[in-house]
Amino acid sequence: MLMVRAGHKHKKDKTRKSKKDITMQTVHGNGSNTKKSSHRLAGISSMVGTTIEWYDFFIYGAAAALIFNKLFFPNLDALTGVLAAFATYAVGFIGRPLGGLVFGHFGDKIGRKSMLLLTLMLMGIPTVLIGLLPTYESIGYWAAIGLVVLRFIQGMAMGGEWGGAVLMAVEHAPEGGKGFWGSLPQASTGGGLMLASIALGLVSLLPEEALFSWGWRLPFLASIILLAVGWYIRVKVPESPDFEKVKQQSEEVKVPALQVFKNHPKQLITIILARAAENAWFYIASTFTLAYTTAQLGIPRQDILFATICGAAVILFMTPLCGHLSDKVGQRNMFMFGLCILALYCYPFFTMLNTKDPVLVWTAIVLAIGVVFPIMYAPQAQLFARQFPAEIRYSGISISVQLAGVLGGGLAPMIATKLLSVGQGNPYLIMLYIGSMAVVAIISTSFMPRDWSAKTDEAYYKKSI
Repeated sequence: MLMVRAGHKHKKDKTRKSKKDITMQTVHGNGSNTKKSSHRLAGISSMVGTTIEWYDFFIYGAAAALIFNKLFFPNLDALTGVLAAFATYAVGFIGRPLGGLVFGHFGDKIGRKSMLLLTLMLMGIPTVLIGLLPTYESIGYWAAIGLVVLRFIQGMAMGGEWGGAVLMAVEHAPEGGKGFWGSLPQASTGGGLMLASIALGLVSLLPEEALFSWGWRLPFLASIILLAVGWYIRVKVPESPDFEKVKQQSEEVKVPALQVFKNHPKQLITIILARAAENAWFYIASTFTLAYTTAQLGIPRQDILFATICGAAVILFMTPLCGHLSDKVGQRNMFMFGLCILALYCYPFFTMLNTKDPVLVWTAIVLAIGVVFPIMYAPQAQLFARQFPAEIRYSGISISVQLAGVLGGGLAPMIATKLLSVGQGNPYLIMLYIGSMAVVAIISTSFMPRDWSAKTDEAYYKKSI
């Protein structure tokens, strides 16, 4: 895949000595050979399947913000109970890099499709089991331990899911449309969040006693239906053409993750630092805000869930739009523009929330989730995928993105809760936290290669040897 310069031919790294035609199976060369029905099926199935997995992931986050502190940590005070619930939530993010490592390895060795089917099962089954889990009242601390174990399995599954889903969409997509098709599984974030918020919103209408007795279990148990739907759709999608070409020309790498760390540390670090801000922002806007507005500001949880549902609905349309625009202006340019918007918006976001005015609170949340977030999120599939050659791409993007998830999303609700406590209820430290991360992300993204054509893509790989 890569052209080897004189003086370096002795190196055995397959990612450095691959043929030129394999190199350009990146996200640039498949368009003329990909059938329309194939790339459409891949894009839509990636979106539907990932929506289901995000539902499973988000329903836990919403329950952690509103319910789990009382069911699994009733012996703790209110703030400590929320922190403990968010700590179990963060366990899922800790499992994601391990999932990215494991599923990325086999995704590069065996194939993208088989890993996507496996991650779907590993996300859905633990979700159903959480719905069957006894609470602290029944089995004491074993309930919290069971919660942590199941959440960790969820995290591993999600760690392998994202990379496979976006690669199936991007690698099937035609040239000039990879930003759009790659944004479809990204849009599934909105679908999963919307379904999770609707489900929790409906059970929240139950009387308090019924909600905390059995009602909270229903959204988790409903996942079994979504699991069956996702399997049926995903099993019909053909394998990625990029992966098929790598297999045909025997260019597989023995240990893909090792080559990522050894030969692509720059790409790894820039993606981690670039993505951490967006990830932290999303989980603060969608998860921490639930706890902050209801417990700190006294706003009814139904109002916040409704605003979250509206924001998630906007994601479904805004993300493909931004993906399409990224094909016109470039994925890196779109991503950096979104980071600039984030740096500017974090202050008015909390200012509007603190007014407690229903209209301003609704507007703040919808803009945060439905507009600011998709501008950064939509171009990521193509932007990050093109940083790595095909034979290590699943491992490369999975490891980097999931490590960013730990640094950003997994810790963000806990960090924000602690900063709120240090600030004695004033969120100014949270604003500083998000703004600083946005600046770091902008600087990191500036080190990524400019938005490429096939020619500059080839030149970049030559330079990286």
